[in-house]
Amino acid sequence: MEQVLHEQLTGWRRHLHTHPELSLHEQETSRFVAARLDELGIPYIGGVGGNGVVATIARGASHRSVGLRADMDALPITETTGLPYASGTPGIMHACGHDGHTVSLLGAAALLMADTSWSGTVQLVFQPAEEGYGGARSMLADGLLERFPMERIFGYHNWPGLKAGTVAIHDGACMAGGSRVYITLRGLAGHAGMPHLTLDPMVAAGHLIVALQSIVSRNIDPLETAVISIGMIDGGMAANQICDSVTLKGTHRTFKPAIRDALDAGIRRVVDGIAATFGMTAEVEITPGMGPVVNNLDCAELVARAVTDAGLALRRDLPPTMASEDFGWYLAKLPGAFLWIGNGPGDGGRGLHNPNYDFNDAILPAAATALASTAMRALRTD
Repeated sequence: MEQVLHEQLTGWRRHLHTHPELSLHEQETSRFVAARLDELGIPYIGGVGGNGVVATIARGASHRSVGLRADMDALPITETTGLPYASGTPGIMHACGHDGHTVSLLGAAALLMADTSWSGTVQLVFQPAEEGYGGARSMLADGLLERFPMERIFGYHNWPGLKAGTVAIHDGACMAGGSRVYITLRGLAGHAGMPHLTLDPMVAAGHLIVALQSIVSRNIDPLETAVISIGMIDGGMAANQICDSVTLKGTHRTFKPAIRDALDAGIRRVVDGIAATFGMTAEVEITPGMGPVVNNLDCAELVARAVTDAGLALRRDLPPTMASEDFGWYLAKLPGAFLWIGNGPGDGGRGLHNPNYDFNDAILPAAATALASTAMRALRTD
């Protein structure tokens, strides 16, 4: 990649970092993407699945097609980097690198426009609402694959802890599927000094948090992989009152539908049992948010050859992660693969979803090259 383009992409990425938008609110980000596509001379359609943008580059007589996807949304996290281009929106930051993903895809678009060696159609999918708000499913429901046909689809995530610019590809499972879990325990409020006249949901919640962990340790085959995590608990308004309800929020993650169903059933069973034990009622809502990301083997091999031919470093020995990504919803519909590209060291708070995280602009050439090279190889590979 020429230095001029790298500098341009860096400027675009830092602009997006300064102006983050939460899931379902990516209007200005979408407009920014549209403006850059206009500059590149690439036609596009906005408003796909909400704030999504899909651009199309078509060349030659080939009827082959491929999709490249990037996510655009930020997180409700307060940034602590102190960088000159840090988030200018209180309580919101790009703590997962979606600003870099978006700009990497714009970079891939620029490379594809400049390379006349390929023929076919590349669909550039700029997706909103990846962070648990169903962006991939919304785009699919809005006719993504029917309106913008593609034979295969590829995407990537930056990966702290992996050497900057190194590409990792998994043969099969890459990232876990995740579901959101919402539990409400309803008891009877009263004076903290007279607990015998109440039904204390806070005590029940404490038992529930511990009991939920027994599902993974005692109900799931130890050779399988599953995680249940409660990340939030909300209850009570005064230190000297026993409250009337407590709400717990968390996630569960696994790679297989059968294990997902077992987790769903186990959570409901344990919640009902705890509620009955403490004489109160309970409500459980489990919302599937992300399907597991499981790479097609042929597509994973295609990526490996494409990035190697492009001169990029390649790793094929990394284990999958229990973190989730809604790219899996695309892979449930058509073949594809999901890459990781090293963001450099992840220590010192530079990991994903950390308030001190920042996308490494030095990897923009590698990321754009990996995406563009993968697309071009897919167009000439059966």
